[in-house]
Amino acid sequence: MQLYVRHTSDYTYDQAVVLKPHTLYLYPRPYPHQRLLRYDLTIDPAPTQIVRNVDVESNVQQVVYFAGQTRQLHVTMELEIESNEFNSLNFIFYPYEANKLPFVYPESIRELLSPYLSGTNPSSMVNEWARSLVEEANGDTVDFLLRLNRSIRQFRYEVRPEGPPFAPEQTLIDRAGSCRDYTTLFMAACRSLGIAARFVSGYLSGNPQQEHQLHAWAEVYLPGAGWRGFDPTENEVISNRHIFLTSTARPELAAPISGTFTGQAQSTFRAELFINNGQVPNLSH
Repeated sequence: MQLYVRHTSDYTYDQAVVLKPHTLYLYPRPYPHQRLLRYDLTIDPAPTQIVRNVDVESNVQQVVYFAGQTRQLHVTMELEIESNEFNSLNFIFYPYEANKLPFVYPESIRELLSPYLSGTNPSSMVNEWARSLVEEANGDTVDFLLRLNRSIRQFRYEVRPEGPPFAPEQTLIDRAGSCRDYTTLFMAACRSLGIAARFVSGYLSGNPQQEHQLHAWAEVYLPGAGWRGFDPTENEVISNRHIFLTSTARPELAAPISGTFTGQAQSTFRAELFINNGQVPNLSH
């Protein structure tokens, strides 16, 4: 299917400021089952330069440079993408022993995965909860991941468009949170069992509640399968409804726009997101 995304971010300052370089993660991450058809980026004030590169985690990063003073920053990204159907669970574990928990990664990749195996500092509470799900799954790796997805989906969903993810323990205790809180808990549970996990930021089509804000889900690295996505907010494995922007070991690095300014101004922020399945709508800028 063909998907259209229009993502607008507006920053307004109560007095003139000088914008320092801003980093944008608003370019879709390459994925085998998706093909970018069109991409447009509009920025006001007009940048002096935009440098597009690949960051340390292989995400497409755009660094934007400005000159002069301004009282606003307006960023609009539009894309069209062809997203084909695929089965995220169509793989074979290799070595096959990884189909049971616990498993050990081959030595050849263990060091490369180290950032995705640490950093969330999961507590004994999260680890005990994860182990209880492993027992329910009789040690089956995929069954555990699906049970983890389903268990978090039963929490109370909260709309929280701004701010960092809550600590995994808080989300587990409250049984509530946003998509990024769910994702961070999913990651912590996996890492507590020695499963490499990372945070993914992107867009989701087909759910009106999620189509007006950025979405987050998790990916785990499985021997023989590579990175495979799980969306605890939707209780789904990743499908052609998901559009990837960035993936990272540290959720705080997934912000779509980050940067600072020189000046004493106070700023306000407003974002709009529109996702359409099919024909590109006639929307004015």
